Amino acid sequence: MKTILNVIWLVLSGFWLFLAYMVAGLVLCITIIGIPFGIAAFRIGVYALWPFGYTTVERRDAGAPSCIGNVLWLVLAGWWLAIGHIVTGLALCLTIIGIPFGIANFKLIPVSLFPLGREIVPTDKPFATTW
Repeated sequence: MKTILNVIWLVLSGFWLFLAYMVAGLVLCITIIGIPFGIAAFRIGVYALWPFGYTTVERRDAGAPSCIGNVLWLVLAGWWLAIGHIVTGLALCLTIIGIPFGIANFKLIPVSLFPLGREIVPTDKPFATTW
């Protein structure tokens, strides 16, 4: 079932979200300071491409730099991304068929708000693999 949902998601919105996050990641990687944020954008883009069957978990080894980076991300980009996912999720939930896709958009909100210090894992293994 998650494969069918992922394929429909890919055709309807996942590909465009993926492209947008990849372009943002490339722009962010232009400067040395933006590289961690660019990598986070790449991670979100891959998650947005194929969201069903995956979830995000916090990495316990992420320290103060991740916290500071998340605050910067939240102020500069996180709010806008989260608002976009909320609006799109609500619009998708207006139809019965769109409800799973709206929920997928809602799943993207936490990682779009605080992307640093997160890891994307399969839902059958919802624990971080870092040691």
